[in-house]
Amino acid sequence: MIKRRNTATQEAVLSVLATKRRAMSQDLIVEQLGIDANRATIYRILNRFCEDNIVHRIVADDGKQYFAVYVKCDETAIPEDHFHFRCTKCETIECLNSLVTFSVPDKYTVQQMNCILVGICKDCL
Repeated sequence: MIKRRNTATQEAVLSVLATKRRAMSQDLIVEQLGIDANRATIYRILNRFCEDNIVHRIVADDGKQYFAVYVKCDETAIPEDHFHFRCTKCETIECLNSLVTFSVPDKYTVQQMNCILVGICKDCL
């Protein structure tokens, strides 16, 4: 693995994602940073975090991309294959601690999956 240089912008993006503990769009991340940040730089940082398994990308039912930090502590660990919930009222996406189980016919190989549940979150009810 290539050693990557850690920048102040990378630390700020990771801090925003870790503090909010919800999936966030690039626009919302830039808004929360509170600094003048180049959108292309933020996009490259988010892609690098995905490559390094620091965050995961969620493509919502509306086609928009969201990013969330992987939770790795024992008590609240979220399975790698998990559901996401998008609230239509507050437009947030949350990783759910629910393992996705499925079966596919013989000779099919799943390379990627995207499980989005859409509705109203507990905070907006």
